[in-house]
Amino acid sequence: MKHQRLDALARADRVLNDLSYGYVQDWLGRGADRHAVGYLPIYAPREIIAAAGMIPVGVFGAGDALDIVKGDAYFQSYICHIPRSVIEMALDGRFATFSAFIFPAICDVIRNLSGMWQMNFPDQYVKYLDYPQNFDPEVGGRFYRRELEDLLENLVRISGREVSDAELHAATARYNENRRLLDRLYDARSRAPHNFPMSEVYRVVRAGSVLTVDDHNRLILDYLAAAEAEPLPDQDRIRVYLVGAFCEQPPLGLLKTLEQAGCALVGDDLLLGMRFIRGDVATEGDPLDALVAAYLTKCGWSSAVYDGDNPREDKLVEDVRACKADGVIFCCPSFCDPALLDRPMLQKRLDEERVPYASFQYSENTGQFQVIREQAGTFSDSIKLWE
Repeated sequence: MKHQRLDALARADRVLNDLSYGYVQDWLGRGADRHAVGYLPIYAPREIIAAAGMIPVGVFGAGDALDIVKGDAYFQSYICHIPRSVIEMALDGRFATFSAFIFPAICDVIRNLSGMWQMNFPDQYVKYLDYPQNFDPEVGGRFYRRELEDLLENLVRISGREVSDAELHAATARYNENRRLLDRLYDARSRAPHNFPMSEVYRVVRAGSVLTVDDHNRLILDYLAAAEAEPLPDQDRIRVYLVGAFCEQPPLGLLKTLEQAGCALVGDDLLLGMRFIRGDVATEGDPLDALVAAYLTKCGWSSAVYDGDNPREDKLVEDVRACKADGVIFCCPSFCDPALLDRPMLQKRLDEERVPYASFQYSENTGQFQVIREQAGTFSDSIKLWE
């Protein structure tokens, strides 16, 4: 079974390491009526895109695989790295076959990137997707419903065919299955982090940002079956909850470094959009109303999401307790305003709950991890010795 685990990871890696999006190009080549829709972190309603006969593609930047030359001319130096990376890829023509892009409203940087996209790529449909800040169904719900209607209308205009409620429900059902499988994977990782190392789980999850939902579901099942059939040996590590990496993603090497330093990642906000809706979305009644209701009542917590009457610090403590974490690591991208502004508030609450924590910053193209390894190793040792 070991080769089956490696085979599943190799399938994920082929997608993740391909900056030309060969999988998407192959999918588009199977029919003249096919379209690709890119979306930036954190969350986009992929059900609507898939129901319109299109492939949703999550765009998280190029990591350390691309030198930034043109992108630095578009953004100042004191912001996060992901917009420079994404605009560099776009100017290189890597998204030339995409028909549309969705820019979720999570920060001013992504807002500015959407404007640059409109100026540089006028032939692509650009949607700056606003989320409700008021969770009253009659206020925020109506607002978000109009946002989803606008998105659907424009995707229909691009595809040239109407989308029925049945098609929306069918797409929702497939993504419900995806959410259930991701929950199963994360539960398995929390129970046995030695057998489901985050350096593997992350790759399997992130592949779903490019694969069709059906192909991603098969990949998760194959990885779960292989890992459960031949478990890896247990290791002496502390259980850690990782916070702050909800948008720009850390390098895979950083996740491996944390594991090598004695930290088993049992909870996180990595790739949050893949798991943003917690639980099933209704597949009866009005499909757009179901997506609205899911956002208002089942969305996860994040520094980029207005929390209303559900303070983020409470949600963090709940998640830490649920996954039985020994401590928290604040792992935030440099210059990420939402994450860094929230951190003192979250740390204060952890102090009150007597939960130990450590913190550091990264960039998606960070290449040296020795300092992080020493810091994480010290954190791990201190918990083993004194907590």
